[in-house]
Amino acid sequence: MLVDQGTADEFLDNQLKPELLLEAAEKAGYPLQFIEREGYDHSYFFIASFIEEHLRFHEKILRA
Repeated sequence: MLVDQGTADEFLDNQLKPELLLEAAEKAGYPLQFIEREGYDHSYFFIASFIEEHLRFHEKILRA
């Protein structure tokens, strides 16, 4: 799983709570790639900035 999170996301603390996902993945031994992007929020610009990396991640998994 790939999770890409902006550190300036307004939903980070109250709704997204990535620490809970990280904890659950670690406890279950589930592979999780977690990326924090300094200064990015939950905007279209964030998605547009990193979509190519996500597509490459999925391509690699689907080709395996």
